[in-house]
Amino acid sequence: MSDRTSQIIGRLSRINAYVVVVAFFLFITFIVGDSNLYKRYTYDEKIRSLEREIDLYDKEIKMNTIKLNDIRVNREGLERYAREEFFMKRPNEDVFIIED
Repeated sequence: MSDRTSQIIGRLSRINAYVVVVAFFLFITFIVGDSNLYKRYTYDEKIRSLEREIDLYDKEIKMNTIKLNDIRVNREGLERYAREEFFMKRPNEDVFIIED
């Protein structure tokens, strides 16, 4: 019986050695290495933030393209833009700015 017990203990020690090596490898890879879990999480957050920023700029580009086309095509659009953005007025009129 002691012979069988020593065989079982020998197998367990070999299995435990493999488990220790695998656990050490996983520890080095995911915790200590250059691409650890914390850095991966922060990089993912940064990517999401930059994607939201890209979406914001895409919407802004679309709005500016529409305004630019309106200015190029319409004389009224050009006049409206000049009045709204640069507070231009005709010589015979007064402009009152009302802020909410």
